[in-house]
Amino acid sequence: MKRFAPLSAFALSACAATEASTAVAVGSPGFLLGLWHGFIFPVAWLVSLFVPSVAIYAVPNNGGWYDFGYFLGIVVFGVGARKSTVVYKDRVINVRAGRVE
Repeated sequence: MKRFAPLSAFALSACAATEASTAVAVGSPGFLLGLWHGFIFPVAWLVSLFVPSVAIYAVPNNGGWYDFGYFLGIVVFGVGARKSTVVYKDRVINVRAGRVE
């Protein structure tokens, strides 16, 4: 137990990191641009493979709100919003139960 004390102290000190309020530039991308960038992620990713000046993530941004918007843009409104697997699962269940029309 004693040999893990330095490691646990180091791990707990990681959550003490803070960002100076002056580190975020005025006019840096926020929640709404994060939402938009998350929504257009698939297209931006394909373009970024061929055009070196295109990035899929805006840096610098305003931090947590941009990240939250980016996450929602991908998962809720973008690529993660597809529900085609539900139809596939229903069909598999019906085929296994012998209820195929």
